[in-house]
Amino acid sequence: MKTEMLEQAALRLPIQQRAELAHKLLLSLEEQGEDEIAEAWRIEALRRSAEIDNGSVKAISAEEASAAVRLLLK
Repeated sequence: MKTEMLEQAALRLPIQQRAELAHKLLLSLEEQGEDEIAEAWRIEALRRSAEIDNGSVKAISAEEASAAVRLLLK
């Protein structure tokens, strides 16, 4: 099957199936497996939590983060 035909077929899938397919395709590009990636994110979350707890970074609200992003995108 040619890539163009495959792409057209994939784009006709319902959104949830497209999301699952995209997730699987992205994982196939990773050198690590899904469990290893999940563990890396768990470790990163713990590191970030510790930074907030020890005061080395300051948490901001979702509203503040959204406003900052909107300013950057202008």
